[in-house]
Amino acid sequence: MTWRLQSPVALLIFNRPEPTAKVISRIAEAKPQKLLVVADGPRADRPGETERSAAARKAVLKRIDWQCEVLTNFSDQNLGCRKRVSSGLDWVFTQVDSAIVLEDDCLPDPTLFRFFDEMLTRYRDDERIMMISGFNPLPGGWKANCQPYHFSYCGSIWGWASWRRAWKHYDVNMGLWGSEEIRNRIKDVLADPRLYESRLALYDKVHRGEIDTWDFQWSFARLIQSGLSVVPSRNLVSNIGFGSDATHTKKSAPAVDSAKTHPMTFPIRFHDYVAVDREYDLEFTRVISGTK
Repeated sequence: MTWRLQSPVALLIFNRPEPTAKVISRIAEAKPQKLLVVADGPRADRPGETERSAAARKAVLKRIDWQCEVLTNFSDQNLGCRKRVSSGLDWVFTQVDSAIVLEDDCLPDPTLFRFFDEMLTRYRDDERIMMISGFNPLPGGWKANCQPYHFSYCGSIWGWASWRRAWKHYDVNMGLWGSEEIRNRIKDVLADPRLYESRLALYDKVHRGEIDTWDFQWSFARLIQSGLSVVPSRNLVSNIGFGSDATHTKKSAPAVDSAKTHPMTFPIRFHDYVAVDREYDLEFTRVISGTK
């Protein structure tokens, strides 16, 4: 039987038409039946940004040459990363029950779409699973000789997928982080002070509104539900957005921005268990943070 992508794809864009064109071309190869496009508006004080933002939107719309329902959520004003992505994803999950989510700098291996599609189906009703991630920065993969994927509390949002049932726990303001009881529960979930400490300062800053981001809130939402991520044993996403025009990835981070992709092989051998790989979580945190 010929495989065809069933899951909707959500694409988050802003002001970078070149990487946007590369990502939408990869999406076009998968030919989703529904595409949801979220765009932030240009900043009035940035010369040329109005034109670049318009070009990014055009790069997406002109590339859609297959039968596809296209829904757009474009902001005329600049909302910033925190508000635009969070409100955009709120909108996405009011439109669809599940979605594959890509940002304009996350270039997926072509096999990512089938991997996500099958995982979204496999774990649709398993509330222990809250996200599927496509990014695995560990050189050489993780136990790739004996498994196609594993479970983690540390899934990355550089190419991911989820369900409305999981996203309902998201709170962009992280209101529950102010509770000492909640902090203690997260310590229990992570079960390692190194993992907890790696999040403590970041969560404090997000809770105080000092970081214009949306993604740490999503990791927090998963942790307070003891929610696991499915992570491929080898990397399926390249981040092509490092540079001076990026919002958060201005400086190169060799451990992650040079991570090569490797195709997933099919059919997938599904696990007959759901259990976190704590050894992977420690190694992932070490690589991401750049610690030895």
